[in-house]
Amino acid sequence: MTSQYTVELGAGADADEGRVGGKCAGLLALARAGSSVPPGFVVTVDAFEALLAGPDLRRGIGEVLERLDAFDPAGMEKRGSEIRRLVCGSPMPAPVAEAVADAYGSLCAGAGYDVPVAIRSSATAEDLPDASFAGQHDTFLWVRGTRAVLDAVQRCWSSLWTARALGYRAAQGVPEGGVGMAVILQQMVDARTAGVAMTVNPSDGDRSKIVIEACWGLGGPLMSGEVNPDHYVVDKVLLIPVRTRAAAKPRELVPCPDMRGLLRRPVDGDRRHAPCLSPDEVVEVARLAKEAERHRGLPLEIEWAFARDAGASESLQVLQSRAETVWRNRPRCSPVVPPESGAAGIANTLLGL
Repeated sequence: MTSQYTVELGAGADADEGRVGGKCAGLLALARAGSSVPPGFVVTVDAFEALLAGPDLRRGIGEVLERLDAFDPAGMEKRGSEIRRLVCGSPMPAPVAEAVADAYGSLCAGAGYDVPVAIRSSATAEDLPDASFAGQHDTFLWVRGTRAVLDAVQRCWSSLWTARALGYRAAQGVPEGGVGMAVILQQMVDARTAGVAMTVNPSDGDRSKIVIEACWGLGGPLMSGEVNPDHYVVDKVLLIPVRTRAAAKPRELVPCPDMRGLLRRPVDGDRRHAPCLSPDEVVEVARLAKEAERHRGLPLEIEWAFARDAGASESLQVLQSRAETVWRNRPRCSPVVPPESGAAGIANTLLGL
């Protein structure tokens, strides 16, 4: 399934970051380290550049960018829409379309049906040392069928020029020339619980803690801020939860009964206020995050999911991994030692005091 235009997301896969983007390079690294990553493939930057090789499209994008004013939000929205129409209206090069269709067909072959996939960006400007670009490009969930996959890949490419992405690059001083995008396609996980783990406390930069946020179902509503997540803080050295706060979670995003799409449904009363991770699962997520940080050598933000029906050995899946950029380059501060530390503090933690 690996070619000039596609690279399989497998434990043995290796690819240059310039071809697959920072987000995918991190995911491939975790797969090689033994983390459980949903099967899928990446459409390389080569495929994106093949689309832009058409002189009419490249010239058209350049002409629009010449009229771009980073200090005019309304104008930036208009220019971004113009570029996205140009990108989506250009035919995907036949070799690229064939490679993507073949890779998707291979993914579906074992299942015997059109596998639903998540389609996410992995731009070359993402996960820079001082700018993560998280949430700046479009993600498409539960995409099924070759035609829909090809269309979503092209729409994901076009999201390189949303107003928010254009504005973010301008604010970060990232030049428009030379920015490329790979696209990750992963088999969807029917998540019982999903969320994010951060290997540095985002509120104060404490690197001795792992912070986990979680919700019922797929993690989209958590990432978009639609629901308030459960919040867990774990001691990174001892892998002991030190704080748990369960939130009211009135809705969850789950597959439709016919498995042809997604729906938001009410969470029943028994689960609405209950923690969506058991203490053992909190530790399992924290251990995954700690091992990933050790392997990558830098603080990370990891999106994960517990599959609803998977076996215990395969339940926890890594969906995305990106470098943490807020505290990463700041000098480390000495941790604040609470009055009850050492053996007494550990005992109280274990006793829940």
